[in-house]
Order: sequence, then C-alpha cells, then structure tokens
Amino acid sequence: MEKESGESSLFFRGLQNRAQGKIKLRKRKSSLYLGAQEASAGRRWDLLGENIYLVLFTITLRIFNCFLVQTSFVPDEYWQSLEVAHYMVFNYGHLTWEWTERLRGYTYPFIFASIYKILYLLGKDTVQLLIWVPRLAQAVLSAIADVKLYSLMKQLENEKIARWVFFCQLCSWFTWYCCTRTLTNTMETVLTIIALSYYPLEGSKSVNSVKYSSLVALAFIIRPTVVIPWMPLLIRHFWQEHRKLDLILYQFSLVGFVTLGLSLIIDRIFFGQWTLVQFNFLNFNVLQNLGTFYGSHPGHWYLSQGFPVVLGTHLPFFIHGCFLAPKRFRILLVTVLWTVLAYSMLSHKEFRFIYPVLPFCMVFCGYSLNHLKIWKKPAASFLFLSNMLLALYTGLVHQRGTLDVMSHIQELCYKSHNTSSASVFVMMPCHSTPYYSHVHCPLPMRFLQCPPDLTGKSHYLDEADIFYLNPLSWLYKEFHNVSSLPTHLIIFSVLEEKISAFLISRSYEKTAVIFHTHWPEGRIGSHIYIYERKLKGKLNR
Repeated sequence: MEKESGESSLFFRGLQNRAQGKIKLRKRKSSLYLGAQEASAGRRWDLLGENIYLVLFTITLRIFNCFLVQTSFVPDEYWQSLEVAHYMVFNYGHLTWEWTERLRGYTYPFIFASIYKILYLLGKDTVQLLIWVPRLAQAVLSAIADVKLYSLMKQLENEKIARWVFFCQLCSWFTWYCCTRTLTNTMETVLTIIALSYYPLEGSKSVNSVKYSSLVALAFIIRPTVVIPWMPLLIRHFWQEHRKLDLILYQFSLVGFVTLGLSLIIDRIFFGQWTLVQFNFLNFNVLQNLGTFYGSHPGHWYLSQGFPVVLGTHLPFFIHGCFLAPKRFRILLVTVLWTVLAYSMLSHKEFRFIYPVLPFCMVFCGYSLNHLKIWKKPAASFLFLSNMLLALYTGLVHQRGTLDVMSHIQELCYKSHNTSSASVFVMMPCHSTPYYSHVHCPLPMRFLQCPPDLTGKSHYLDEADIFYLNPLSWLYKEFHNVSSLPTHLIIFSVLEEKISAFLISRSYEKTAVIFHTHWPEGRIGSHIYIYERKLKGKLNR
C-alpha cells in the first residue's frame, strides 16, 4: 500500500509538473503573441517608413515654411505652372511664347489644373485658395522628400548621421526659399530625392530599379534637364549591373515608354497635335543655346557665385564633409561636380538650376557636423541662425512688392461688378508679376512683351526693350487715342521721373506705394507705384 501510494503520489506530481510546464509554455506563447501585436501596432504608427511623429513634424514645418515665403523669385513659378493651369481650367489668361512654340509640356501644370478643377467643382475657387493650395501641395511633397532623405541616410549609415543630414536639409536657406514654390525645379528636386531613396547605393535596403527609374522619367517629362544630375548615377548603375540587357529592355525602356507615352497623350490633348516637348526644350536651351536671350554669365559663375550662394554658410561644412564621407558616397560628389560643370558650359545661368543637387550636398554637411566634437553645438547653432536669418529676409522682405501689388489689382474686381470699366497696364520688365492666377477675374490687363527672336533677325528688340529705350515717346505713340488709356498703371519707382510728363498730361495720380526690395537694380526699383487715371475729381471706373 505504501508503495502504491508512493507511486501514485509520484504519478500525480508528474502530472502537476507537466501541467505547470504547459502553463509556462502558454505564457511564453502569450508573450510572443503580445510582442507581435506590439510590433504590428508600431507599424501602424509608421508613415513613409518612418515614425509618424517625425513625418507630421516635417509636414507641419514645410507648411509653416510655405506661409513664411511671401516673395517672388523668378517668373517661371507662375508663368510656367499656375498661369497655364488657370488657362486650362477657366479658359482665360495668357500663355507665354514657350507654349505657342511648344517648348513646355502640360504634365506639370496638369497637377495644379486638377487642384483648380476640384476647387471649382466644390465652389471654392476663391483667389486666395487658387494661390495657396498649389503651394501647400508642393510643401507637402517637399516634406515627403525630406523624410525620404532622412530614411535613406539611416539605412546607409545610422540614425545619428541621418539626424545631422536631416538638420542640414531643414535649415538650408535656399531649400526653405524654393521648396514651396511652384517651380519645375522644385518638383525636379523632390522627385530626385525620392528616386535616390530607391537607387542602388551600397547599403540601401529599399532598392527598386523600377521605382527610381519611374521617378526619374517623370522628372524628365516635367523638366528635361534632370538628365544632367542623373547621368553619372545612371551610368554607374548600368556599369555595376550584371544583367545589363534586362536592365535596359525590361526596366529603363519599359518605364521610359510608359512615361513618355503619358506625356505625349497629355500634350496631344492640350496642344491639339502630337508634340515631343522634351526634344524642343533641349534643342532650344542646349543645342541652339538660345537661352542666352534672357542673359548670359561667364563660365566660372557657378563656382564663383552660384554654388557658394546656394550653399550659403553650409559651404565650409560641405568641403569638410567631402574628406570624411565614405567612398560609397563618391558618386554623390561626382554628381554634384558634374552638374555644376555641365551647367557652367551653358551661357544662361541661374541659381535654381543647381537646386536638385543641393540635398546631395547636405549629406556631406551632415558628415561634417557629426565628426565635430566640442565645436558641434556652436557649429549647429551658427548654421541654424545664419540660414534662418537669410531665409526669413528673402522669404518675407526681398522682392515682395510684385506679389503685394496683386492684392490691389484684386480689389478692382471686388469694387466693380463691371470689370470692363477698369483696366491695368503693368509697365515693368516682362513677367515681373503673376497674372490671372492671382486675380481670378477677367479684368483687362496688359504687360510689356519680351519673346525671343526665333527668325534670326539681327539687332532684334522686343517690346519691353523698345519701351525702355524711350518710355515717354513710346507712351505718347501707343496711346495717342485718349479713349484707349488704361485706368491703372503699375510701374517701378525708377521709371516715374522718365514718364512724369505723360502721367500729368493724362490725369494720372499716384494711389499706392508698395515696397519691393532694398537692392534695386537696373529697371527694377525699390518700390512699386500704382497710378490711377482720374477725371473731374472722380474715379474713372
């Protein structure tokens, strides 16, 4: 009996131990299950592959950035995007000579035309929304590009270096100045950064040849000059690819065929005929080099002025970082140098042309800051303060008059139901101001034209050049019939003295003075004057 009771007690102890073991096993499974749930929940809080709070912070910052840029930069931010979109949707406005000559494609304006159409269908197509919603959309796209640059650097190196690159990108004054503008250069830069995040750099975990080549192809449709910065990157990929034929046939060629076909269809709809605008653009600006009509600069301009100005106070950190970055980043440095060299060979030069390689430079600046030890915080503070001062000045003060004057023109629409009773003549260098995209009513307006000579005439002068040779004589000849006089004239302050006799004899009175810039130059004055024609002491409206 004792033996049986002992055996039975051992038997029950065994069952108890097994039961305890099962309980422990269930606990382990439970913890694993909970861990999987937590990981899943963590993924749900990710966006664009990064923490959702980082993404929301970046988008918020760029929206804030958008509202703190209230100045004009170059005419293309309106005349090659918003003005075209306004014409596409509302069927009135003005298309510049590039569109009649089919040098520009409708793919980029189509993005903003879609926004305008949605606002119109919702009955929300107010002039303020037409101005700001496209810029806010551009700001969000730029924020996505910023996050992608951070994510790429975290994959290639580590989170610490990624944060410094991200910091340099966010506090770059030129990025702040341009990234919310509706420029083709801005979209070119955004697409370049996002495409780079899928490019086969050593250490990248998100390589996707189809995605990056599709983005590059889209950028090419929007602005064909994107081939310049991407040329060394594409050559490197082709050189390192083992299956070269597959890369060309099944990826590059297929992607190129689809995107180019899309561009041809869009342009066929709006031009009314099949047009390869990318070839026309490159032929005009590169092969024929006719861009010199809008100014030419010496070959060293990008090295002596363009590149240092765009980089600003980041320049010494960029140079320092070039000596510190690993060898696998040499392709980015080669891309920067090649882009500057290639654009230096063209006569017409602008700061915005090299904007797409500015994020590449931020990679080297980030390495420089990460390498610093006791000087890290002072250097970061210096970068932040110097760039923000410059960004706020250029975004809120410098060249703001040509946008501020549009609010005065808008009032002409609000004050009179019969807009034909008022008319505006902008006597400034051509395309100085936006046009109907910033007025949004069929108010009769005119400006001095400046199309280039496409016929090969010698000593060609456009309307603006002829006007500025002798403004007073031109005005008397153009408006010999008093009934054709516009009710409002808009001029830069430097022109006032030259045409004062005409203003007095035709009963014009100054009604508004608008600040424009602290740095007047040539035909551009420090202020903008609005003159209104008055008869018998009453407004001629």
